[in-house]
Amino acid sequence: MRLSVSLLLVTLTLGFFEANAVPCPELLKECTAFIISPEELYKLELSKFNAPPKAVEARLEVKECVDRISWITKARLTKIMGEITTKCFS
Repeated sequence: MRLSVSLLLVTLTLGFFEANAVPCPELLKECTAFIISPEELYKLELSKFNAPPKAVEARLEVKECVDRISWITKARLTKIMGEITTKCFS
């Protein structure tokens, strides 16, 4: 559970920009894919950002740990991200 809470906090921190806390839609999409997509689809998602190969490799290494999180916990994480995002747009 601790990994999932940490992951959620880091994702939400990186997903918000400017002083008005409006989430960057593309980053939220990427973060959701990071949590729920299989590695092959996530690689396609990352290719949009034209990131250096070492950065992609590091992100995929962390994804291996995230992939071990249960589907129930992943569903909870994405639900929480959605709720927080909805409240920020309100």
